[in-house]
Amino acid sequence: MNMFGIDFSAFNTTYPLIASALKILFLFIAFAIAAPIGRKVIASTLEKAGKRENISPARTKTLEKLIQNVYTYILLFVFIAMLFGIFGLDLAPLIAGAGIIGLAIGFGAQGLVSDIVTGFFILLEKQIEVDEYVSTAGYSGIVEEVGLRTTKIRSFDGTLNFIPNRQLEGISNHSRGTMRALVDIGISYDDNIDHAMSVLQSICDEFQQDARFVEGPDVLGVQSFGSSDVVLRLLGRTENMEQFAAERDIRKRIKEEFDKADIEIPFPHQVNITKDSSK
Repeated sequence: MNMFGIDFSAFNTTYPLIASALKILFLFIAFAIAAPIGRKVIASTLEKAGKRENISPARTKTLEKLIQNVYTYILLFVFIAMLFGIFGLDLAPLIAGAGIIGLAIGFGAQGLVSDIVTGFFILLEKQIEVDEYVSTAGYSGIVEEVGLRTTKIRSFDGTLNFIPNRQLEGISNHSRGTMRALVDIGISYDDNIDHAMSVLQSICDEFQQDARFVEGPDVLGVQSFGSSDVVLRLLGRTENMEQFAAERDIRKRIKEEFDKADIEIPFPHQVNITKDSSK
């Protein structure tokens, strides 16, 4: 038998066990080399095609992960087929038997079929892409991989969630278009509302020069009346995924300017009443 350009016929007759061991060794080496090289070729090819066809980086990365998975499955099948060949097993009866067994258990694997069909339509309709911020199936985070069976979502605490595609219902994609930066801030009932809004607007004017904002921010006015504060609202629109940092920076500037303007931001107070038991 000639494998990878090496003639094992001499070993087959004299040292059959050694010949089989060498074949298996070369097979593992070939698999270990072909797997990473193939993934790199796929990544490089898709990157060039994406630039040529003006495909978004997120879409390119999504397709890259999917095709690499399919490539791995195909390579694994070829590896198993060649492994059977080394041991002289006929693959055709095994495939036929696997088909019968697969048909028998197929009725109990409806969830798997549903995962694949749902994953196909998610990819076809471009509902989510790699590196997008989404909320679905009770999870929120950044999409790391969209597969035919499962989707990987990384939560903001670092947890990697493996979600079957059939459970991806009511997908909220927070990474399409501009995002809203919204800040509510409470002031004391004793403070002058017009003065506080004037200070807030000056802060908004600063952030209107910030490259993260595509619109605003501006002071909307009084949002609500709390038990101990009057709530004022600021609203602006930012570039995608920039809203969180922008909101944090705005809150910091509000605290600094309110301290300078002697405007109170109410916080819970506790009143203790001591009863004189001697009376």
